[in-house]
Amino acid sequence: MTDQKPPALELNGSRLFATWLKNAGVSLAFTTYQAGKVFFIGLQPDGRLSVFERTCERPMGLGTGPGRFWMSSIYQLWRFENFLNPGQMQDGYDAYYVPVSGHTTGDIDIHDIHEDAEGDPIFVATRFNCLATLSQRGSFREIWRPPFIDRLAAEDRCHLNGMAMQDGRPAYVTCLSRTNVFEGWRDKRRDGGVVLDVASGEMVAEGLSMPHSPRIYRDKLWMLQAGTGEFGTINVNTGSFEPLCFLPGFARGLVFMGDYAVIGLSRPRNNKTFEGLPLNERLDAAGISAQCAICIVNLVSGDIEHRLEIGGIVEEIYDVALLPGVARPMALGFRSDEIRLKIKPEALPEATMILN
Repeated sequence: MTDQKPPALELNGSRLFATWLKNAGVSLAFTTYQAGKVFFIGLQPDGRLSVFERTCERPMGLGTGPGRFWMSSIYQLWRFENFLNPGQMQDGYDAYYVPVSGHTTGDIDIHDIHEDAEGDPIFVATRFNCLATLSQRGSFREIWRPPFIDRLAAEDRCHLNGMAMQDGRPAYVTCLSRTNVFEGWRDKRRDGGVVLDVASGEMVAEGLSMPHSPRIYRDKLWMLQAGTGEFGTINVNTGSFEPLCFLPGFARGLVFMGDYAVIGLSRPRNNKTFEGLPLNERLDAAGISAQCAICIVNLVSGDIEHRLEIGGIVEEIYDVALLPGVARPMALGFRSDEIRLKIKPEALPEATMILN
């Protein structure tokens, strides 16, 4: 037998993808637990794409705050801070993210992560069917669970996976079903999905196919209906899903910039989780295969105006994030001496220094 090299990362941006990044004044980050990587996509000085990656164990949720981002891994939640000041550069990068704190949550399958009004993280603890935040003395602290879940249990009963924030508080969540038994959602993937109002616990919408990534933007509740390949809005008064466009892949990860939505697409795995979905039927009818890509969708027309095709080592994307005001980001990892040497003290103001 001959040794085979693992497949390399393949990226192919559409003609104006890099131009969109430049005009929007943002860079991208995305996670793939399938490949165990977090990627940062920006621009080099000559306008070509800049790609930076770090290896992590099962990275999933991404959340952002001023000058920082949060990322979940298989049993921890990490906070990365940008160690560069505005206008400062290092090795050609204008953002240098360092993991300054990590909380060991255990394997609770963290999905969506958002900051609350105080800048603290609120996240979806999918395995425990609840919304949670960090605990000073424990793995996590439950702050809300669906009313049909009778107790806190590590059973992934309904696959609570998405959370929309409003005014710094959780407003809506998505679940793949309303089941209250161990992994009961697996038999309800095709049309058992629901959207719940956090404040009341009441059901806003039902009959959805693997809903993901609910977000409130411009006074509308947006969502990915991954099982049908659709991106659209939920009418919170009628419960109807109003599609804006079809996406040729399993959609997870959603953020907004101006008149655009940035959405992650994956190739469904060949296992029971992805079998029997309307998405597969629609792809087969069109004679096309599912794509792994990041799509930039115009919110007015519903057109996919720009796309970053992803292949090789990466076949699935979990989450996407935007890094505003950053042209070319990078981040420290845990497997080299860089993390020992990158130190940024926070000094006392001179007026308050204690003199001997």
